[in-house]
This record gives sequence, C-alpha cells and structure tokens, in this order.
Amino acid sequence: MRQKKVYMVLSLTALVMSACAGEGKMKKNTGYRELTAAERAVILEKGTERPFSGKYDEFSAAGTYTCKQCGAALYRSQDKFDAHCGWPSFDGEIPGAVKRLPDADGLRTEIQCTACGGHLGHVFLGEGHTAKNTRHCVNSISLEFIPAGEPARTERALFAAGCFWGVQYYLEKVPGVIATASGYSGGHKENPTYREVCDGDTGHAETVEVVFDPQKTSYEKLARIFFETHDFTQVDRQGPDIGSQYRSAVFFLDEDQKKTAENLIQILKGKGYKVATEVTPAGPFWKAEEYHQQYYEVKGGTPYCHRPKKIFD
Repeated sequence: MRQKKVYMVLSLTALVMSACAGEGKMKKNTGYRELTAAERAVILEKGTERPFSGKYDEFSAAGTYTCKQCGAALYRSQDKFDAHCGWPSFDGEIPGAVKRLPDADGLRTEIQCTACGGHLGHVFLGEGHTAKNTRHCVNSISLEFIPAGEPARTERALFAAGCFWGVQYYLEKVPGVIATASGYSGGHKENPTYREVCDGDTGHAETVEVVFDPQKTSYEKLARIFFETHDFTQVDRQGPDIGSQYRSAVFFLDEDQKKTAENLIQILKGKGYKVATEVTPAGPFWKAEEYHQQYYEVKGGTPYCHRPKKIFD
C-alpha cells in the first residue's frame, strides 16, 4: 500500500496536467454509441424531456430497459408502473446498474447509469405508489428497450483483484469489452471516497466494472482473465497492497455468473490452488474518482502488482 501511495503522490501533478489528453484517450476506449443532439441534451447535459412526450411513458411490453449511451441493462419491465407523471417510472433497478447522486439543485436525487454516468432522471421516495415506496422517474430518451426473448446486447461484470488500476488495465484490452470503470463495491457506505475505502471502514473492495458484448466475448473468458492476472490465493492483499479493500472477489449479477465463477474455482482447487476469492452477490457499484480511471493509459507504464500467467488449459 505504501508503494501505491508513493505512485499517487508522484503522479498527481502529471495526471492533472495531462487531463485533457487523458480524457481524449478514455473517450476512444468507451465504445459508446453516438448520440443525437436531443439525446446529448438529456444524457450528457442533464436536461429533461417534456412530460408525456417519451416513447416509453405509456409502454408495457415485457423486456429490459437499457442505457441509450452504453447499452448496460438498467431496469426490468416487471418493475415498471404507471405513476401518471409523464415519464417512465420504475420502483426498482437491476442491482448495481443505477447510482444515486445529489442533484445540482440541492433538493433532488439524480440517477445515472453506473456504467457510463449517463443522466437518467431522478429518484423519489415515500410517495406510496407501490409497496417499494420508490419511484425512478426516467427520461425515455435515456433508454432503449430490448424485448423479452431477444439476446442481450451488453452484459456487466464486477471483479475485485487488488489495486483496480491493474485490473482495469488488463480487462479493458479484451476484445468485446465496451467499457470499464474503476470503483468500489461490496461495502455498506453510499458513494464512498477513495480515502474512506483506504481507511478500511466502509467494507468496499476496489472493483472494476466491465460492460461487454456477449456476442464477442463471454463472462467465462473475462473471469478466466481475472483469475490469471492476480494472485487469488492471497487474503486481503495483492502484492504490496494490504487491506480488505484489496481482497479477491467476484460480485455476481445473476446465477449464471455465480455458477461460472464457482466452476472455475473448482478447477483451480483441482490444480492444487488454495483459492481465497469470494463469490458474493453484487450490490451497488460506485465509480471511483476520475484520476483512477484508465490510470496506466493516462500515466503510462504497466501494473506493478498484476502479472498475467496461463493457468487454465
């Protein structure tokens, strides 16, 4: 952990000075779809479409609502209800897919796509519309609907394997990966800061979120690379970084991901490895501060505590 702190201090000035260049590099790697002027006004500039004008306001087909910008799955049709407010309303999101932030107006709570930060709308509590007492008021223009039975266009994965700089470095290079983000998951505090996570009181692990095209790569391939690029036998550490925030963990989003991770662990145990990796249901994912994103791409160099090695046949 000391070595990581030294790197942080030495590179902070360089990161700030190269922010514009770094931002350009990150945009090249996103793979997000190009937005129209109207979509940009809402998704990027946090605008609001006119009430009762959106295509999904009075819409009840079965399927999944995804992010218009990056394609990440956000809401299921069974969580949609008619609040008669003029915008699509949902009383629950897909676990970890939507994050909440204080709105700039100081009164409301904004909701964003966790994967790309695209603006969705606002969330309201205590209105009594449904038993969950929650209403995600979402702009239709921020969404794309995938009918039930159609294959998912994107999927998400959450992996923790020590310092997220190195984990992101390797996972974002996999063909078929659309976007990656360094952040925090597995803890109990909302929207934690890096310092809070480092103090070890929030329960979070440094985690990388991956949005990928299942037609071009698979969750199993990503999970294999996850295991092959860190020491999964170490407990609450990875190389020189020590603490529970550096633990090895797979945060699964569905039963298929859980089964895949458990099967790979059984293979590793059969090879004689003592696996310390946790396999845990995914909770909220909180994107880390911008200076942590694509760290090695912006800074240059390669990970100091992650080294790929072939383990699986």
